[in-house]
Amino acid sequence: MAQHFLLSSAARSLSLKEIYKSGEQVAYETFCSIRWASTDGEAVCPQCGCCETYTITTRRKFKCKACYHQFSVTSGTIFASRKLDFTDLLAAICLFVSNSKGMSAVQFSRTLSVQYKTAWVLAHKLREALGAETVSTELKGEVEIDGAYFGGHIKPANEKTDRIDRRKAEHQTGLRRVVIALRERKGRTLTFVRKSEHEGVSIAESVVGHDAMMFADEATHWDVLDDTFECGRINHSERYSEMNGKHTNWVESYFSRLRRMVQGQHHFVSPKYLHQYATHAAWCEDHRLEDNKALTFRALRNSLISPVSRSWKGYWQKAA
Repeated sequence: MAQHFLLSSAARSLSLKEIYKSGEQVAYETFCSIRWASTDGEAVCPQCGCCETYTITTRRKFKCKACYHQFSVTSGTIFASRKLDFTDLLAAICLFVSNSKGMSAVQFSRTLSVQYKTAWVLAHKLREALGAETVSTELKGEVEIDGAYFGGHIKPANEKTDRIDRRKAEHQTGLRRVVIALRERKGRTLTFVRKSEHEGVSIAESVVGHDAMMFADEATHWDVLDDTFECGRINHSERYSEMNGKHTNWVESYFSRLRRMVQGQHHFVSPKYLHQYATHAAWCEDHRLEDNKALTFRALRNSLISPVSRSWKGYWQKAA
């Protein structure tokens, strides 16, 4: 029997040992070569676009010959104002993408030997960068849609006489959210966090090409999709697949990963940030057959083309 790619040595093309053994200079050159790939790693001024710069070697900075603006390889990116070494940042990205179901911020902080706050914010910055991959993406061909609810758990009281019917609306916490996922077969996965699954109908109409073939389960709110798309419906109370391509197994595979990520790694996810965990799981699912070096460089490239995060730069100072 042929060995699965993820179990082979080809999938393990980068390690923390290799990153730290190569040293800070190699990590720094990796950042430069990926950010300025079009100029073979030669600095380009982010302010005026000039390719002629002075190198300030003592501070690993550059000075533009045209506008005299001083900048570094991380200026204007999500890593702006960084304090970690380049080897630590590269190792952090490698760790982040190598774990197929994510890594908790506590484990992240212990492995990197940084504060919990540092690890938590860094992980969210990386998730924001990963999500930029699918901005303005339109799904085509065969597309599956489904939703899954997360959060809002109400712990039952100890005494039976004190227990309530947790299904009633008046007893809900208001923290329950649904992740609506649309997955293009052999393509990308788009995720949205809403309060009700039926909101996925309007989302599908805005992000899916009208010539696409939609697949959904038997939930009645998906009936409206028939007005816009050619649809294939599967009744999960009877079977999971018609064995002729009519199923939602691909999107269910995504939800399987997300549930294991939320329950097995993070244990609790705030509805405020659920969209970022959903995006992270979608990115992992879409690129699951790439080796970890390719994943690391892909995530690093996304980070270096993403602007300074308005949500996460100085997060703890704003929250204080």
